[in-house]
Order: sequence, then structure tokens, then C-alpha cells
Amino acid sequence: MVAETIPFKRSLKNMSNSNSTMQVAMYYNNRDVRLEEMPIPQIGHGEILVKVLASGICGSDVMEWYRIKRAPLVLGHEITGQIAEVGEGVSAPGGHVPLQVGQRVFVSHHVPCNTCRYCLNGNHTACETLHTTNYYPGGFAQYIRIPQIIVDRGVFLLPEEVSFEEGTFIEPLACVIRGQRLAGLKPGQTVLIIGSGISGILHIALAKAFGAGRIIATDISKYRLRMAEKFGADFAINGREDVSVRLRQVNENRLADLAIICTGALPAFLQALKSVDRGGTILFFAPTEPGVDLPIPINEFWRNGITLMPSYGAAPLDLTIAIELLRSRRINVKEMITHRLSLAETVRGFQLVAGAGESLKAIIEPFR
Repeated sequence: MVAETIPFKRSLKNMSNSNSTMQVAMYYNNRDVRLEEMPIPQIGHGEILVKVLASGICGSDVMEWYRIKRAPLVLGHEITGQIAEVGEGVSAPGGHVPLQVGQRVFVSHHVPCNTCRYCLNGNHTACETLHTTNYYPGGFAQYIRIPQIIVDRGVFLLPEEVSFEEGTFIEPLACVIRGQRLAGLKPGQTVLIIGSGISGILHIALAKAFGAGRIIATDISKYRLRMAEKFGADFAINGREDVSVRLRQVNENRLADLAIICTGALPAFLQALKSVDRGGTILFFAPTEPGVDLPIPINEFWRNGITLMPSYGAAPLDLTIAIELLRSRRINVKEMITHRLSLAETVRGFQLVAGAGESLKAIIEPFR
């Protein structure tokens, strides 16, 4: 499949002379996301301007307790688009193809320094640079300015086999890849995925691609349970049941080798503590709300060699792997997209993602 390309009929400078503003979706809270105008960002030395053609809504975008403290702001960090302008002094990222106007790109919203003690020890997502870098103003905008440090190590050419909308999965898939890589998933192991929103669905698809033995998914939504089975789960369990009991019934009276928590609901965390086998691992892929403590049966876990592991974000290696998995169709995400919306419909997208209705992945198309 050859992906679509949007031709540039005039330079950005000419466009800016006639229209120096752009539309953005300004976030105030999950129920109040407004279509507003702001100036098209001006780029400086070593920077590029990207025309955003697709931007995915992430589950973290609707974590209101996390986002509202900085509101109003433009969210969005799962973007693909085309380079609209290249500043002076821009070099080829990683010594590869020079960046040029019109190229199709995925841009990582933050990047590590690659030189601090955390990066050198392989903990790139603990890097302070990664925590503080970003593009401006955010992915739910028609144009974004990419600072020099991200141009240097966070701009990836989008393969022709990957459409703009499919490319919005690069960042979330990379996070899933990092989580399973750190958890050490091995072929043939039983994986329990608690929460079958889009993160859970990607975990299912990746575990299947990596050769997991049995994949069991849970959720409280019948729709999401159906989607879990559609995308590779061998069994789907209603999260309101006793998950550990049902898990044994479908897994030869064994618990899971790897339990992955993909929802912030405390009951999900408690279920995971009861559902992991001896020598197994619990991967905390989602956070709870602030101030929530988890009672860990230390004695039992100590005796049984159970590992507790959090995973946040993605390292550059994970992004590269995600791009290749999408390009090669080892992970097929097209059917995971349930909604394609305009910037003016962003508030609807937030409500879909925050709710428990029939939605998996909502993508904003700023020029729709």
C-alpha cells in the first residue's frame, strides 16, 4: 500500500503572508475543548515547522487530574504530517536523508539527552531532558514548531507503506514495545492484559506478534472485550468477575506469567496482585490517580519471586521498532481506528476516549 502525500502548492512564507493564524483545539477540561486561533509558530535556527495531518488522542490526554493544572493548553503528542518549512542550520537527523519541505514525518514529542547517567544506563524515559522537551504548541493544531533538539533526534521519516493515520500509532506502540521489552516477555508465556482500551489492544497485538502462548484480556465493557478477541486475545474476561479464578479456568489452573495493567482503576491493580504466577511479573503500564497507595503482599511476593515493574514512555529504540512493525504489517492498526474527527470535534473525541462507549482510537485531522 502506498500512503497518501499532500502536495505543497505554495511555500509557507507565501501562505503566512495571506494567513498568519492557524486553528488549534484549546483544552480547558475534558468537557471543554475549544476551537481557537493562534499565530502560526515562527521557527528559528535548526528548527522545522510541521503541518499536522493526523493526531491521535491518547488516554493520558484525558487524565484530567494530570492535564487541568496546566490548562488552558494545546494537547496532542501522537502526530504525523509533512514538513512545511526548514530553518537555517538544519542537518540530516542521525546523518541520514536531509530534511526537506514536503517530507512525510512522524515527530516524537520529547527526546532524551542520551548522555546523562539515566540514558547511559538504558533508562531513557527517566532522563530530565525527555521530561522537559516538547514541540509547540501541541499536536491538536494545524502547525507545530519542532525545536532543534527534537529535530536532531526525534524526527523520523514516515515510510511510504504507512499512512498518516497509521503513523499516529508509532508513539503509543513504542510505549507498549518498551513495556514488554523491559518485562521480558518470552514466547509461549501466558499474558494477562487488564483493561482493553487502545493500550490494552496494542499490548494484545504485540504479545501475539512476539509469540505469547495464551493471551487473556479483561475489561468491564462488552464492546472492548469483543475488540480484545478481534485483535488476538484467546479469552476475554469481564473485569467484574473474579479474574484470578476465571484465569485459572482458561489457563490449565495456572495464573499469568505476565500481568499488564492498562487502566488506572484501583480494582485492576488489586486484580493483578492476585493473578500473577510464581516467578511472574506485573507491569504497571498505567498510573493511578495521585495519592492512591497499593497494598503489596511483600512476604508472598518475596517467597514467590514476583517482580513489580512500571513502564513510562518510549526510548528511541522503541520508536524505531514501532515504525518497522507498522511498515511490515506485523502490527496492523488500521482497523483499530474508530473515529476520524476535525479540530472542531476534538471535544467529542475527548469524551469518547474518556468514556466507556464503543470507541478504540480517535484521530484528529486538523485540515479535515
